[in-house]
Amino acid sequence: MSFLNEMLPETAEAYGQMRSSIFKDGFLDVKTKELIAIASSVLMRCQFCVDVHSQRAVAAGAAKEEIAEAVAVAMFVAAGSQAGWTNVYGENIFDKIFEKNGDEEDSCCCCGD
Repeated sequence: MSFLNEMLPETAEAYGQMRSSIFKDGFLDVKTKELIAIASSVLMRCQFCVDVHSQRAVAAGAAKEEIAEAVAVAMFVAAGSQAGWTNVYGENIFDKIFEKNGDEEDSCCCCGD
């Protein structure tokens, strides 16, 4: 994050301190925290973060299988979140779609399609 170091050195330092305060043994060990970071990185779709946290997890003693399970947990959460969106506002979106009457506009709320 060289741009932060250059433009906002105080912010860059605070970010580094936050990382140092989190990624140390505590109630959770570093390996577990790195596995959580891998799953979070998958969900945030940050390939760089997945790579970095996978390397750090290995350095903390994680096996390939543990990293694979962390990714699988992220996949499960992502899949569940996609299924869950269909129950928006307390009703099933498919019921709402098929109950649509002819007077309603046939366009998407976000893009006009």
